[in-house]
Amino acid sequence: MSNLCPNCMSSRIATLNRGRKAGGLIGTVGGTLNGAAGCWSGAEVGATVGAIAGPPGMAVGGILGALTGALIGGATGGIAGAKLGELVDERVLDNHRCLACGYIFSLSATDL
Repeated sequence: MSNLCPNCMSSRIATLNRGRKAGGLIGTVGGTLNGAAGCWSGAEVGATVGAIAGPPGMAVGGILGALTGALIGGATGGIAGAKLGELVDERVLDNHRCLACGYIFSLSATDL
């Protein structure tokens, strides 16, 4: 893999990963919102499990079930978004920046 700047032939190259960062953020927010929207099912499960401890257990179990649903949704969405953003970085965006001259470029298919 030839990581040389096509402008100045420097080997001091940084990877920008803009698509990966944006995809991860969008996926995390979307996944968290989706998990929060589905929190009722998590709250029901938590309340059912917490019913063993009576009314306080139902309340705590419901809250923990809803939070768990949102966290799992956020993590799953973030991972999926980052993977999609990584594909965008590789195939669409100019993802490399020369630290010597500031030139931004993408690697050709033969360099991958």
